[in-house]
Amino acid sequence: MKELIHYIKQLYQYTGNIMVINLLGMVVVSFLDGLAILLLIPMLSISGIIHTANEASRVWLFLDFLKDLPAEMGLPFILGFYVTLVLVQNLLQKNLSIRDVKIHQGFTNHLREEIYQSLLHVKLEYIIQTRKSNLVNSLTKDINRVSMGIKMFMQFMTNILFTLMQIGIAFWLSPQIAGLVIVCGLGLAFFSWKFVRQAKNLGKESTDISRAYLAGITDNLNALKDIKTNRLENSRLMWLKSLNVKMLDEHVKFVKLQTSSQISYKTAFALILSCFIFISAKLFYTQPENLFIVIIIFSRLWPRFVTIQSNLQQLALTVPAFKVLLALQNETKNFMEMLHDNEETLYMNKMIECKNVFFKYNENNTSFVLQDINLQIPAYRTTAIVGQSGAGKSTLVHILMGLNRPQAGEVLIDGISLTDDQILALRKTISFVPQDPFLFNTSIRNNLLLMNPEAPEEHLWAALEFAAADFVKELPEGLDTPIGDRGIRLSGGERQRIVLARAILRNPSILVLDEATSSLDSDNEMKIQMALERLKGKMTIIVIAHRLSTINNADQVIVLDKGRILQKGEYVQLANDKKGIFHHFLKKQFEVN
Repeated sequence: MKELIHYIKQLYQYTGNIMVINLLGMVVVSFLDGLAILLLIPMLSISGIIHTANEASRVWLFLDFLKDLPAEMGLPFILGFYVTLVLVQNLLQKNLSIRDVKIHQGFTNHLREEIYQSLLHVKLEYIIQTRKSNLVNSLTKDINRVSMGIKMFMQFMTNILFTLMQIGIAFWLSPQIAGLVIVCGLGLAFFSWKFVRQAKNLGKESTDISRAYLAGITDNLNALKDIKTNRLENSRLMWLKSLNVKMLDEHVKFVKLQTSSQISYKTAFALILSCFIFISAKLFYTQPENLFIVIIIFSRLWPRFVTIQSNLQQLALTVPAFKVLLALQNETKNFMEMLHDNEETLYMNKMIECKNVFFKYNENNTSFVLQDINLQIPAYRTTAIVGQSGAGKSTLVHILMGLNRPQAGEVLIDGISLTDDQILALRKTISFVPQDPFLFNTSIRNNLLLMNPEAPEEHLWAALEFAAADFVKELPEGLDTPIGDRGIRLSGGERQRIVLARAILRNPSILVLDEATSSLDSDNEMKIQMALERLKGKMTIIVIAHRLSTINNADQVIVLDKGRILQKGEYVQLANDKKGIFHHFLKKQFEVN
């Protein structure tokens, strides 16, 4: 339960004394509720239905002034007082319930924003090694269950306060009977603890099934084209059916647990109440008015005990979600990038340099993805990085952008080592176009404005023209054309051009292109190559390329193989080195073409 306690502390830090004031308000409400119950005795006594004995005579201490009123006014007065008391109590209860919702939902939103912000600023290393569907599950299902757990805790505290107040009133009326009810309530707590343990186990099972479902559905929807083309529909449907069986079994277990506990509580209530009435009437010959007190006390206290037990069961169901969410927050803290409120932009004026850089994704691996990397990328020039698939090209670019940090060696900007607290300042000057371009499910205009929200429309069209994305003019809605999930309504080449335009719109000092023209036809590729050529001297361009014909104007070519730099130099120089691997790459591509 330490995870639950952690979040309760967080809740108090978020609300401050407001939560304490609300709890004190609940004490007042419970007192008014008990007072309303006490008024039932004089109401029934004045009406002549019962005659109170010694146990109830204490109530009259507060209503002694009624003896001075005429008999015909006593009953209307106390009835009016009773109605007023109930009305005040419920109005106060309404106000407190609204404040509770604001506290509960406000804290849930705060928690959701805090976790989402931590994921936005976490290092790429963590994102690579963590399954995305688990993160989605934590931000949706788990956080909702934590929200429910917090709500159950607040209800639990409310019920505890109500119960304590009712116990105090019960002891004031009849200590013996109240004591017996409390003993029975403690017995119920001991008996029902097994239900709490079962609820906790069910909560863990629910978390595992939820994660498996979301992970599978995410994979299947992302692979829908492959599923259809390879006729895998039946196998994927069988997967869902098998998981549905587990879901049904988990829900049945939950209902069985809930109904079993309710049967136990209600049966215990009926048996104990029956025994109390029988013993009071047949063995102790209790007077009717005293028996009435027994029933009132028991009927008020016992449901409170049952509600508290129910709250504990609901809390136990949410405990696994608290554990998952706290583990996520602790993990992201360990991988957090260093943030500064107003970091200055770090411009590169001379060169980016790597000195003796070694990098591996998994600390436990003995082999490195990048080994002994030494290179210089001059400012305002074009540098191409080439190599076979898996050579480490994208990893090297991630190192240069600060997305990954080397285990050994250093990255320098203008001769000064790039520290963790400077990475975000450097990244302000970089635009990155990945090999697999991502577009949000909104219009083309909104996707472009992500980089520069204040950009006028003429700048948007200029960026599109640079990226050979003139096709946007031919769309019925132009810039306001919705493009679907991940830009699915556009072709691969069209998506690449939109993302390239978005990168240019930022007006970066460093432009990084990771196979950014791989899906383009030769005409549009040529247009972009010419546009990039015009940028020479205006920004630093780093290009990852498989098609070597696209980099013949590069000022520098770096050839990677198995994480090592085998060659570097000018394009013509490397092309003419017949013993070099770059010449070999060129020859193979020429033969294929």
